[in-house]
Amino acid sequence: MNYNKWKIASAATEIPAALLDAGYKPLLAALLKLRGITQPAEAEHFLNGGADTLENPMLMKGMPEAVRRVNEAIERKESVAVYGDYDVDGITSTCLVTDWLRTKGLTCYPYIPDRIEEGYGLNSEAISALKEKGVSLIISVDCGITAAEEATYAREAGVDLIITDHHECREQTLPEAAAVIDPKQDSCAYPNKDLAGVGVALKLVCAVEGDSTAVIERYADIAAIGTIADVVPLVGENRFIVRTGLAKIEASPRPGIEALLRESGVADKKISSSTIGFSLAPRLNAAGRLGCVDVACRLMMTKDENEAAELAAELCELNRRRQALETGIWQDACSMMEKQNKEMPIVLSSDKWHQGVIGIAASKLAEQYALPTIMICLDGEKGKGSCRSYGGFNIFDALSACSQYLEGFGGHALAAGLNIRKDKLEPFCKAFTEYYVNNRPDELPTLSCDMSITDPDMLNMEGIQAMNLMEPFGSGNPRPVLCICGARLEKLTVIGGGRHLRMSISYRGQCFECVYFSRTEAELGAREGDTVDIAFTPQINEYRFRSNVQLQLIALKRHNAAELCERILEGEPYCDEAAVYCPDRSVFVKAWRRLESDGGVVASDLGGIIKQAPAGVEPEKYCLCLLAFCELGLLHTPEDGRVYGAKINENSPKVNLEDSELIKKLKARS
Repeated sequence: MNYNKWKIASAATEIPAALLDAGYKPLLAALLKLRGITQPAEAEHFLNGGADTLENPMLMKGMPEAVRRVNEAIERKESVAVYGDYDVDGITSTCLVTDWLRTKGLTCYPYIPDRIEEGYGLNSEAISALKEKGVSLIISVDCGITAAEEATYAREAGVDLIITDHHECREQTLPEAAAVIDPKQDSCAYPNKDLAGVGVALKLVCAVEGDSTAVIERYADIAAIGTIADVVPLVGENRFIVRTGLAKIEASPRPGIEALLRESGVADKKISSSTIGFSLAPRLNAAGRLGCVDVACRLMMTKDENEAAELAAELCELNRRRQALETGIWQDACSMMEKQNKEMPIVLSSDKWHQGVIGIAASKLAEQYALPTIMICLDGEKGKGSCRSYGGFNIFDALSACSQYLEGFGGHALAAGLNIRKDKLEPFCKAFTEYYVNNRPDELPTLSCDMSITDPDMLNMEGIQAMNLMEPFGSGNPRPVLCICGARLEKLTVIGGGRHLRMSISYRGQCFECVYFSRTEAELGAREGDTVDIAFTPQINEYRFRSNVQLQLIALKRHNAAELCERILEGEPYCDEAAVYCPDRSVFVKAWRRLESDGGVVASDLGGIIKQAPAGVEPEKYCLCLLAFCELGLLHTPEDGRVYGAKINENSPKVNLEDSELIKKLKARS
């Protein structure tokens, strides 16, 4: 993606002394400060918080009723079904609860509907089929909160229903069931509203067992995969569950997980949230997308290593099929976009697309065009759609506002699904566009950088290793995005058949190896020898027993000192970008000496001021020095009050540079 604007949150010039004194590396200490953590005790709780971060599952509305009903089923040895969703969150939820119920001696049927034939959520036909098998209790996981009609059908059929879900609730249509558990319900006292579906399912098991620690030790690996894949905030108990799960996967993975790691080519690498998000989750998702979800379920629950190897290979082959389908849909959608208004939300439909893959294409379109996107698969007069948000636009609220045109919908603010009749497409598109126009996000997201690196020593091996203590990264605790402004692009090499780039950049006497994925040389917009700004995430690259610091680029642009200098001198000296260049005393000294050597006169235009900047001092810092000198009366400005052509004031009193309001405000921003 190309970014028109970069926003740099902080230059992090003041690193909390308490953290440094406690032994934290400067980079980690600076990043912790950005998360509001300045004391060692806070840092320890955030980085290494243990079981004390777990919330009491009995606080969840509906949990006491659910515990009673599950205990009854265990005592009576009832046949139970676990009814899940076909994404990774639903698959892991289903496997977790099914495995646990079987350890209790129950006959338990895992049931995940076919994505193409049945669609999302509970359906009456499936309930009837399960009843015929002797099922007297169905536990839904990662679905069911909008299944009011299906809950009524189950009750009338004599099947009890416990709903566990984490999606948004419409309180006026909550199902009538033996128990309804969803932390997003009104009047639910459970503090963590951001559990994944597998997190809610895990909490049910914890509540019945009465021992959260033991349950999490047993199932944290499965819960971690679903939690990471569902992109919920990885803070608090979510962070503890995921961290515990990643450690379990690394130390003693289940046969299915171990086989999938091996088949994915990541078995020998450090297990992290990225391993799950980019290697395991897409392969598990592929099974659900292509109507073969049983392959993923059997893989997660098998105890046999040979079966695990076969299922892992099958899953990876499904993923390759998914990728081929996705490419075709993406190309089709891009050609359709040539006729679309690029400023309005995207709604596309076709009877040629595969229902299981359109969600991925919708996500890519939303990113590509910075617009909320809906892609709909048509089958005769009916359509099923996948919806993706962008820029803070609440897609669930938008669908709610247009619900009169829909057969049904569900999801949350960032992603949702819908059912629609073909003859309702046109009025729905009109209503959806009108809602977007009236509720357009205030500002579409720009590239947000956590911190500008001005001391390259912070990016040493020890600093990056310390930063990785913040794992697991994810929503709520994103991997830090750093930037370097004014680096030199030394070398550029095309890799991956021209699809990716490797480069070397130098900054203040140090060289860094960089890799830029999914960016061609023609798209880069810079050449060897150019001065550039880069945004990146630092990582440790291990290859052939050699480890080195590598910067994985997110964006690169030619450095344009004139652009920010003009903003600084023309009335925007307090912007976030300027705070990165807040000068210290040594820079003020260099700036003053340069003025003296030039006869005490500031250049009369922007280009002249940039050339006048002392050697080793960025033009942006020099401009801020000039403004501070004017503010303190050290420079006499022309009648228009601007700095161009200002002269040293020979009669100025002795001043303290720290008294400059400009410098105080810039330091406060940093």
